[in-house]
Amino acid sequence: MRAIHRILVLLTATLAVASLTAYAQTYPSKPIRVIVPFSAGSATDVLTRVVGAKMAEAWGQQVVVDNRPGASGIIAAEAAAKAPADGYTLFFTSNTTQAANPSLFVKLPYDPVKDFAPIAPLATAANLLVVSPSLGVSTVKDLIQLAKAHPGKLNFAYGSSLSRTNGEMFKSMAGIDIVGVPYKSNPQGVTDLIAGHVSMMFTDTITSLHHVKAGKLAALGIGSGKRSTLLPDIPTVAEAGVPGYELTGWLGVFAPAGTPDDIVAKLNAEINRILNLPDIRERLTQQGLDVLTGTPAQLGALVRSEIPKWAKVIKEAGIKPE
Repeated sequence: MRAIHRILVLLTATLAVASLTAYAQTYPSKPIRVIVPFSAGSATDVLTRVVGAKMAEAWGQQVVVDNRPGASGIIAAEAAAKAPADGYTLFFTSNTTQAANPSLFVKLPYDPVKDFAPIAPLATAANLLVVSPSLGVSTVKDLIQLAKAHPGKLNFAYGSSLSRTNGEMFKSMAGIDIVGVPYKSNPQGVTDLIAGHVSMMFTDTITSLHHVKAGKLAALGIGSGKRSTLLPDIPTVAEAGVPGYELTGWLGVFAPAGTPDDIVAKLNAEINRILNLPDIRERLTQQGLDVLTGTPAQLGALVRSEIPKWAKVIKEAGIKPE
């Protein structure tokens, strides 16, 4: 009887593996939904649509972008975590939901490590420090002097954890009193900045670069450790008057935990193929993104290493969990 039991167990396992392999070979056989935690026009959204269009072209299945901005990405992350683990719901997101939120909030309705299957890293990106020309400042030092002359009067918009933490770091390291104003996503903050409703903002290049070139916004600095090739004349914030200042974000693709390994591998290979296309790399570079390819394991390791890093940055910036 034991021998028969072992044979049945082995047969069941073999059939299960065969079934999963067959499933992976036919995947995708229907449209794929991609949840994005930020609004249309944000860096994550633009990157999602570029990659999604190429996936749809290659696989002959529609890739539907589902924007769910608000609550620092928590709404979208919870929806993605609770979706069926069948490969038909993906989560294109950033360090906001997967690394910073655990330190920005006392309690989250999702676990960035346990509830997600890493698929592929996408890119790294830095935020520009932009102001309305009507503010009357042209350098970071001018902005700091203005803020010191009017404590508590200037404010900064933010629509992501990178945007918020950049602003709070600037406040702390420059020794100024400025007030944060939250938005569902960075594009809404940029709109209000142009209208003069807020004083300044750290935001992704995608949402601000064309406004800078059009003269609607003035770029004073960039939050990365080196200058942007798109705006070589714009200094880093560290160069411009806040020594030691540096904070850069990243983007990646995830699926609900439990998504079959074969599906994860197929998605990873396709996304890396797309990111390595010369025209795609050039297009994303012109949007201020540095392409970042890799394996699911590398993305998982990135998340695990970034959570304590962001915890330290957030604590040093004086941000108290909500």
